[in-house]
Amino acid sequence: MTNFIPIFPLNVVVYPGEELNLHIFEPRYKQLITECSEQKKAFGIPTVINSKLQDHGTLVQIIEMCKVYDNGEMDIKTVGLQVFRILELIKEVPGKLYSGAIVNYPDNLEQGKPALMQKVMAGIHDLHRLLKVNKEYKKTDEEIKTYDIAHHVGLSLQQEYELLGLFDERQRQEYLKRHLAKVIPTVAVMEQLKEKIKLNGHFKDLPGFNL
Repeated sequence: MTNFIPIFPLNVVVYPGEELNLHIFEPRYKQLITECSEQKKAFGIPTVINSKLQDHGTLVQIIEMCKVYDNGEMDIKTVGLQVFRILELIKEVPGKLYSGAIVNYPDNLEQGKPALMQKVMAGIHDLHRLLKVNKEYKKTDEEIKTYDIAHHVGLSLQQEYELLGLFDERQRQEYLKRHLAKVIPTVAVMEQLKEKIKLNGHFKDLPGFNL
């Protein structure tokens, strides 16, 4: 399916199913959000990296207008719906302050491999233990998909965008597994280094070495 959508480019990656809170203050986006709210229309958030608009983004729906300020600024809650690809950028939309795009929606295989996801989740739990982070998810490990945890594994913005461009859950699982396999040893070494630094200057109770 191909259609026109208003767009709100941001230097973030939004995943399907993700909830995102936004404060709207620019006139063009106040107009966009007002129209989308009144007409119950979705809009697109394409990712911007290094001041460059990327080809992919996520269609989002407004789920709550939390607050409208006297000056027209707004606090809103949105949720990601599906990933789109920009076919044509429409910088100037007649009668509108905001831009738009002609987009399509790539097929997205959402069925992954349970055994592979178990490895990914084990890696995430290991990473969070090392970092002393306590992260609770609304879903069980068996229900969680890669989109649910992609922001919680230490990916850079570029890596998050690369994951957005994978349209097979098995590929996304493999991507996260490889990332965790690289980052966990590095974090473990850094934690050991931190402990060594903490001990520097303390009296040490060390056994002697028998020659």
